[in-house]
Amino acid sequence: MAGKSEPLTPRAKLAVTAGRAAAAVSRAAGKGSGSVIGGKVALRLDPDLLARLARHLDVVLVSATNGKTTTTRLLAEALRAGGPVVSNALGANMPAGITSALAGGSDARFGVIEVDEKYLAGVARDVAPKAIALLNLSRDQLDRAAETRMLAEKWREGLAGSEAVIIANADDPLVTWAASSSPTVVWVAAGQAWKDDAWSCPSCGGVLQRPGDDWYCGECGFRRPTPTWALSGDHVVDPYGVAWPIHLQLPGRANKSNAAVSAAAAATFGIDPKVALERMHKVQAVAGRYDVVRFQGRDLRLLLAKNPAGWLETFSLIDAPPTPVILSVNARGADGTDTSWLWDVDYTRLSGHPILVIGDRKLDLAVRLEVADQQFTVCADLDEAVRTAPPGRIEAIANYTAFQDLRRRVGN
Repeated sequence: MAGKSEPLTPRAKLAVTAGRAAAAVSRAAGKGSGSVIGGKVALRLDPDLLARLARHLDVVLVSATNGKTTTTRLLAEALRAGGPVVSNALGANMPAGITSALAGGSDARFGVIEVDEKYLAGVARDVAPKAIALLNLSRDQLDRAAETRMLAEKWREGLAGSEAVIIANADDPLVTWAASSSPTVVWVAAGQAWKDDAWSCPSCGGVLQRPGDDWYCGECGFRRPTPTWALSGDHVVDPYGVAWPIHLQLPGRANKSNAAVSAAAAATFGIDPKVALERMHKVQAVAGRYDVVRFQGRDLRLLLAKNPAGWLETFSLIDAPPTPVILSVNARGADGTDTSWLWDVDYTRLSGHPILVIGDRKLDLAVRLEVADQQFTVCADLDEAVRTAPPGRIEAIANYTAFQDLRRRVGN
C-alpha cells in the first residue's frame, strides 16, 4: 500500500492553487471543465507536480484505443470497496488533465487514471503505478497518433522492466507484444471483435494465423499467451476456474470485456471478484455514454464511437431495425482531422435502419453511406434530425466532439 499523503512543498501548493484558479476562470468563461488548462498552469509552475501528487497513492493506469474511460469508471467503482479513490473520471487523459484530477485526491488511497495511448510511458514514469491495464490497440486519429505497430513499440519500450503488474488483453496481438517486455503480466482473454489492425505479427512482420480465438505467427513463433482470467459469455472466470456473473447496466459485449479486465486489475489490489463485479453494477452511464435523454418529446440514447473498432462494437448493441439512427461526425482537433477511417467502417450493418446524418463532416459520411448502398437523410442539425426521424427511440451515434455537441444540445 502507498504511504500517507505528505505535505506539499510551497512550490507545489502554489502550483495547485494557481491551477484551480485557472480552471475556475475557464469554467466561468464557458470553456469547459477547466481541468486541462488548470493542469497546464500547475505543471508550468511545478514540472514534478504529477509525481508529487501520486506519491501517496496506489495507482492503476488504464490505456487503450477504445474502452479506457468506461474501464476506468468500472475499476474506480470496484476499488472503492477498498478505500477512497481519486480518478480522472471525465476522460481528461493527458498529463495536464491527470494532474488536475489528482490535485483533488489528497485523502484518497487509490488513483485510477485513464491515460492517452501516446502518454502512457511518460505518465507511468511519473506516478510509479502498482498496476497498468492494457485493453486494445487499433487505428485512431492517424494524423496525430502513430501507426498501431509503432504505438505498440512505444508501449513495449516504455514498459520494459516495469515494476507494475501489467493486466493485458491476450486476444490482441499488439497489446500482447507490447506487454511481453514486462516481467509481471496477468493475461486476460477479453476478446477482440476488430481484427483488421492485427493480421501481421508485431514481432517479425509475418502473417498471423487466427484459428478460432487463438492466434500465432508461423514464422517467428510469437503466439497468444495462456490467459489466467477470461471473459466467458456473461461471466468472468478467475485463475481458480471460478466463474463470476457479470451484471452490468452498461450494454454490449465490449463492456463485459471492460468488466473482465477491471475485475482482474482490482484483484491485484486485493478486491474479491464477487465484490468488484457487484460494485460495477452501480455504473449506469460514463461521461454521458449510454445515457437515454428526452429531447423534443423523443427518447435519444447517446453512444460514442470514435474509430472503426468503436463503430463495430456500437453497431452490435443498438436496437434492431426499424429503430432510427442519427450519425454525427466531426473532424476537429480532438477527433483527428483525417476522416479516411470512415471507409473502414462496415455501414451495411445499418441496413433497415432509417439513418439521419449530421455533424461538421456530414457530407463525407453521406458519400460513404451512399457507397455502402444505405438509405439516409442529411439534416442541418440535431433538431431537424429528430423531427425527421420515424417514431421510436432514437440511437444517436457520434465521434468525440460531435458527441460533446449532442450532449450540450440536449442539456446532458
